[in-house]
Amino acid sequence: MSIFFDTNVLVYCTDTTAPRKQAIARSLVSQASMTGDAVISTQVLIELFNVLTRKQRMLPAQAKALAMAYAHWSVVQTDVSLVTAAMEKSVQHQLSIWDAMVIEAAMRCGAQTLYTEDLTHGQRFDALTLVNPFFAA
Repeated sequence: MSIFFDTNVLVYCTDTTAPRKQAIARSLVSQASMTGDAVISTQVLIELFNVLTRKQRMLPAQAKALAMAYAHWSVVQTDVSLVTAAMEKSVQHQLSIWDAMVIEAAMRCGAQTLYTEDLTHGQRFDALTLVNPFFAA
């Protein structure tokens, strides 16, 4: 069962200002890593590096090393067909293109769960369920 991680959940793994969310994110990442179920996209890698260096002010070499550690998971590549499908989903569901890209990438890999803080908890797109892991915790 593939589990897709949005950038925000990965960012919480290093966010010491939100200890509760950090603990939840670390637990989810650890569990999915151990089972081999974790999936991300090239977009998530890029966004992660950006947030770590710009918002958390992590040194670029450290941020790159962390992002590349996640690159050992299954990674959905961004291509024209994914972008095109995301554009359609963005218009159809009134989503930002970035959120639609994440949803499309998760659907492309057959993920059943998308962990994200940015979208509606419990919303479904075919077999994909959006889960905000911090919703009720």
